[in-house]
Amino acid sequence: MKTSKLRIILNYEKLSAVLKEQIKLVYPEGFSQHLIEYTNKHGAAVSALPFETDDKIYMIKMSVNLATQLIEIDPDYSEDGILLEQIKDKYQDEHSDIDYLSENDNYNRNTQRI
Repeated sequence: MKTSKLRIILNYEKLSAVLKEQIKLVYPEGFSQHLIEYTNKHGAAVSALPFETDDKIYMIKMSVNLATQLIEIDPDYSEDGILLEQIKDKYQDEHSDIDYLSENDNYNRNTQRI
């Protein structure tokens, strides 16, 4: 299926705080295991974290090392690399009106309550 969504390639540091929070909800156990590889227009292999909104598809460029490092230094994540429960609850409350989050399979898998 062809999509007409705008495709954006960015570094993580250039994302807004709001997008970073939403990405953390979709990837609460870290980023490194969700990276995909693609070939850029220059023929070089690039790894990136995919994130889709209603109107855009983001490819957030990062290596496995950077993805691991981002989680290690982020105070929102535990020492085990898991998004802290109180942070997760806060972000879920703040972004509860965002439909595209609930449409993400990874988000749904990580937000089910027992």
